[in-house]
Amino acid sequence: MEKQTVIVTGGAGLIGSSLIELLVPKYRVVSLDNYFIGKKENHVEGAEYVEGHTKDIEQLLGKENPVIIFHLGEYSRVEQSFDDIAFVWDLNVSGTFHVLEYWRKRKCRLLYAGSSTKFSAGGQGRHQSPYAWMKATNTELVANYGAWFGLPYAITYFYNNYGPRELSTGPYASVMGRFKEQYWKGELITVVSPGTQKRNFTYVGDTARALLSVGEKGQGDEYGIGSPESYSILEIAKMFTDTIVMLPERPGNRLDSVVDTTRMEKEFGWKPEHTVRDYIESLKKQKK
Repeated sequence: MEKQTVIVTGGAGLIGSSLIELLVPKYRVVSLDNYFIGKKENHVEGAEYVEGHTKDIEQLLGKENPVIIFHLGEYSRVEQSFDDIAFVWDLNVSGTFHVLEYWRKRKCRLLYAGSSTKFSAGGQGRHQSPYAWMKATNTELVANYGAWFGLPYAITYFYNNYGPRELSTGPYASVMGRFKEQYWKGELITVVSPGTQKRNFTYVGDTARALLSVGEKGQGDEYGIGSPESYSILEIAKMFTDTIVMLPERPGNRLDSVVDTTRMEKEFGWKPEHTVRDYIESLKKQKK
């Protein structure tokens, strides 16, 4: 029996590649990625990869008839979005609009990866950076498309994913990836002030499991996917070493994140299986 097709935008990134590993045994998987952050070494055997911008999805994947679109392929950095605002608009507004139009024409299921930034600071987090505002606005657009055109969708919210394929170098490196690289090289761990802001660090494999469940059966908004354990950035740094230097505060560095996994637990019995402390200990053992 021929496998049904699913599309994953951003399939060569940390989360996309982990999701594809779970999808490949069940579906024919097509990834669309512009490789801004994604890497070709993240490709998963058995999936098909198309390089291009999401705003060109109709031209690139026009012949496909997916049963699910997992839309993960957007710009995903908070602080850098102040300098990259035109690029963020291009990827997260123009690109996502064309993905939604692609979805509307095919009337399949859509999973949209929202951003937990909109829940911070009592709901004011959505206004604290260009990235946060565009992502929050997109969740409303997805919900409206669902209502306007009678389309099935689910919206998820991630919380600081980490894992073996995390981006560790360059201006877009994740916090965990940057700390890991600095530790392995014997450098000072650099923490952006104040360092007391707390995050719910979540293992990417746990997130991928949740995405598969929500993509297949979820409906509506507010699927929070995150570890209940909350640590400050400074606490994470100290799990590596006490050799730390503080950097000046940057705009958009939001207050504590708030994680609500109620829907995931009730509907799918989902809970994270990994802890960030165990992951960091495994990284420390790998230091050469």
